[in-house]
Amino acid sequence: MSFSKSFPRTDNKTTYPVWEEINLNSENESIVEQNARIENIKLMKECIGDSRKLFSESDLKDYQSDLIRLAVSLFEKRASHVVYWKESECKEIFDKKFN
Repeated sequence: MSFSKSFPRTDNKTTYPVWEEINLNSENESIVEQNARIENIKLMKECIGDSRKLFSESDLKDYQSDLIRLAVSLFEKRASHVVYWKESECKEIFDKKFN
């Protein structure tokens, strides 16, 4: 089942928007998922580095589990979900098609 998202499009004939559904094909969807995965791995590495920096600046003992727990907390705040990336890709397709 492919990912789809609907967007409102204004029409001169009516004041109500016309909803256009945009579908990602399986190739686009897998590319978006791969890009999101790469970005999330990069973010996790940054979070681990930031976590190490926070521990050293705060004179805390950087036990492995505590370091990873803090990194995961930072990651959860920063990481984007794959759905966001797919919606963004659909929006780009919509904009190209109707603007």
